[in-house]
Amino acid sequence: MSSITPPDAAATQDPTGIVDSKSYNVSDDERPDKTTIFIAAVHKDEPLVTRRELWSYYLYYNGDNGVGPLGYTQTLFQSLATSAGFDPVAGPGSSCLTSTASGQCVLPWLGGTKSVSSVVLVANGISFAIMTAIFTTIGSAGDYGTFGRWLLFVVTVICWAAQYACMSLTSPDRWKLAMTLYIIGFVSYGATLVFYAAAFPRLARNTPHSRKLRDRYDEWRVMEESLEKNRISNISTAHSNIGFVVTYLLNLAILIPPRTANNPMVDNYTIRSVLDNSYWVLLGIWWFIYQSPRPGPPLPKGESYLTIGWKQIWAALKTYKDLPYTFMYLFAFFLLADGLNTTGTLVSICQNDKFSFSFLQNTYLGLSQAITSTISTFGFWYIQRYWKISTKKMFVVTNVVTILIPFWGMLGIWTNKVGFHNVWEFWAYNVVFGLFQAPYYAFSQTMMAELSPPGFDNMFFGLFGLSNRASSMVGPSVVQAIIDKSNDNWQGFPFLFAICSAASLVIWFGVDVKKGRRDAVRWAASQRG
Repeated sequence: MSSITPPDAAATQDPTGIVDSKSYNVSDDERPDKTTIFIAAVHKDEPLVTRRELWSYYLYYNGDNGVGPLGYTQTLFQSLATSAGFDPVAGPGSSCLTSTASGQCVLPWLGGTKSVSSVVLVANGISFAIMTAIFTTIGSAGDYGTFGRWLLFVVTVICWAAQYACMSLTSPDRWKLAMTLYIIGFVSYGATLVFYAAAFPRLARNTPHSRKLRDRYDEWRVMEESLEKNRISNISTAHSNIGFVVTYLLNLAILIPPRTANNPMVDNYTIRSVLDNSYWVLLGIWWFIYQSPRPGPPLPKGESYLTIGWKQIWAALKTYKDLPYTFMYLFAFFLLADGLNTTGTLVSICQNDKFSFSFLQNTYLGLSQAITSTISTFGFWYIQRYWKISTKKMFVVTNVVTILIPFWGMLGIWTNKVGFHNVWEFWAYNVVFGLFQAPYYAFSQTMMAELSPPGFDNMFFGLFGLSNRASSMVGPSVVQAIIDKSNDNWQGFPFLFAICSAASLVIWFGVDVKKGRRDAVRWAASQRG
């Protein structure tokens, strides 16, 4: 077996062939064979991560918890659309909210009618299509210069503006405006998650602990670097969940007291979105103040920020043979995220119908998910750190529950006893989702960091964002077509169960993280020349 020995590091090289990528020159005649494991170099000229910077990173995610753009804004949109719609059984002019309503509700749509559930799913599909355009066009441009940090700032401000604009949603006839603001808020929120996550591998490579590891060339360093990535990923995810808890408690603190409980200015989703958005502004602004500059290389001459992304993605796609496990993971995660995101939307639609858009009930349910999410994120991290369990094995555990959620909903086709027809099931769903799906987000992000070529973080996290968020333009489109044809929300669950199962099997048995990491670092070295 041939291997390349790093300069001045022969004594520390492990016999398994683990080398630092900075020592590898692609022009050399001797190239590492397929058993050589590369470790990403830590650039000495990048600033060391300070405690203040790391905490500002965590606090941004604490505020960017999604309660407003993902929760309240969607419910507000669906509520206004339901109030503006009519019962197709009773005909135009009827109400969907009367005690004698059939349970169906439609809106005028392109010369015909479409159910409110389908309209919500169409809005999601449009949102994910726009995200696709954003991530593919300018996502990887964030790897050049300081464009990445400004990209996150711009999409964050757009999301803040869309949330504050929800103050104008005061009557059912504004449901189209609600749909527009929901799409803008959802798209910009999804973009903040992707571009925020793209900063995390660079942070993880420059923590004091990672700097101490840079002179090691053995399996211990590989495991420790992976655990350091998981530490930052899990703590940031936990902060997002803590933000969930705090915002829900703030809402309850205003809603429960008798003096404010029956005040229409308090008991509505519009005011709640504004309150939650202000919480994000207060905590999120510090990341843009304390983030240390870690610019990428300058944009190549003759290139544009609007075209470099497509060129890089095309170049990366052409090298899928060099990065087989990275692209296999991206493809499988495309299906998995599509299934999970659309399942969450469909369950949310059923939940809103079951609780008649009750702000208090939805807040209690959200709080139960937020608390269990916080506990599980720290719990999973403790288990992984204590027993030194690999990221993939931890991710597999969460995948099992990802499959079981749409399976449970599918049972509701044949019986009303289970399958998201009962109040207790929505409580169970929120608790189970919190216990297992919060760690899912942390470990899926770390998996991507493990398989991403160093120095191409925005590029591959842009593809990851395409898989994670933009993939779901497929699921909502298929499910809304199924619901339109069957007039039954539960008929969408079998499709979601199938794609979640297929994606999980590919990840479990097809993705080798160790070999994928080796291929990623080798590819990055070859691109640098």
